[in-house]
Amino acid sequence: MMNHSSQPLLFLVEDSPTLALLYQDYLRNEGYEVCHFALGRPVLEALPERLPQVILLDLELPDMDGMEILKHINEQGLPCSVVVITAHGSVDVAVEAMRLGAFDFLTKPFDGKRLCTTVHNGVRHQQLSSLVETYRDNYDRNQFGGFLGSSLPMQGVYRIIESAAASKATVFITGESGTGKEVCAETLHNLSPRREQPLVVLNCAAIPRDLIESEIFGHVKGAFTGAQSDREGAAARANGGTLFLDEICEMELDLQSKLLRFIQSGTFSRVGSSKQEKVDVRFVCATNRDPFAEVKAGRFREDLYYRLHVIPILLPPLRERGEDVLQIARRFLAEFAKEEGKRFDGFTPQAERLLLEYDWPGNVRQLQNVVRNIVVLHAGPRVEVAMLPPPLDQLRPKFAMPEPGEPMRAQPQVSQAIRPMWQVEKETIEQAIAQCDGNIPQAATLLELSPSTIYRKRLAWAASAQE
Repeated sequence: MMNHSSQPLLFLVEDSPTLALLYQDYLRNEGYEVCHFALGRPVLEALPERLPQVILLDLELPDMDGMEILKHINEQGLPCSVVVITAHGSVDVAVEAMRLGAFDFLTKPFDGKRLCTTVHNGVRHQQLSSLVETYRDNYDRNQFGGFLGSSLPMQGVYRIIESAAASKATVFITGESGTGKEVCAETLHNLSPRREQPLVVLNCAAIPRDLIESEIFGHVKGAFTGAQSDREGAAARANGGTLFLDEICEMELDLQSKLLRFIQSGTFSRVGSSKQEKVDVRFVCATNRDPFAEVKAGRFREDLYYRLHVIPILLPPLRERGEDVLQIARRFLAEFAKEEGKRFDGFTPQAERLLLEYDWPGNVRQLQNVVRNIVVLHAGPRVEVAMLPPPLDQLRPKFAMPEPGEPMRAQPQVSQAIRPMWQVEKETIEQAIAQCDGNIPQAATLLELSPSTIYRKRLAWAASAQE
């Protein structure tokens, strides 16, 4: 049962009466409702009845190990921020606590300012997490139409597609190459009332410039050399359905004016004919360029831009989609392993780490090619770092963290002043944490990182040190 008090509820789990009174005194004027527990068992009994926003958890309790409480909270998926209190200051203890889902940790002794700041951050974190969970309960989807991924940027894309699908309004899709612009157009069409009618796809960059007008509008016999019979164009074939013009910024200016008239009137003439034909078409277009920059450069008509730019959809690059990379990679791995008769069933943690670290300039299309390369050229139950093709194989020296059982290899001594990037990154992060008196969320804010990124990196460094 959730806490319904207007004050944030805090569980203080501390067996020392003196320290418990001291912590409560620190928190007295902070507006929290504090419930003190000297033992661990009563905490587990109280959690189903009253769920706090924050738990201050001492790990050394008379009746049980505080880690057991943390494990219970993690296993049950309880929405509360756990701040672990330890007298040891052990990195191993802190790393284990982070692995089990602790929000932060405090090493005794600490002052009131440090305690209040950490508790405040924990309350704020839980409030934001609740908002995200509410959002996900209402909107979160792991896949949508032809898309795969549950990241927040993609949830926004899904909502726009869902809202725009039923309309006849023109949709302008932008995004880097390989982000799924054709998938977006297909999803729009399949969710629209026109789904039973044709979706006609025309790639303006793949058609010779002297033939693209004929490809769009068709031609009559004898209209030009080689026109041996009448031919229906994409506009006529898409009647009643959707016409998707991909890479529209590649279109010549003189054809852009004809396209504008077609969009405005719904009528066109085939090449070599003066007869007007009328069709009912929903227009979807796409480009990997910045269309407004093309307008300012004089390569794209401004009036056509505003006619097409009714409902814009910007597809995020893969590097901004977080763990969607792993979700998509696993799907490709399953598909290609089945096609090739291989027995791959996943990636090693080290391989997944590299997939997440890589920037993917070619986006989903590049990821698809990488996974296919692995499946075709290798065999095994899991994809290992050594199987990753270029350029991912060049990322390995950044980490200096070998696969389990593999010895650490010395790097060539090019210069005494040059150190591996992971060492520089580690020192920078640890210095920031020290300057913030151990407050990881505060250090993350100053470094323009998320706290989870710092926790993840510290876990990786600690795991590497133990291997």
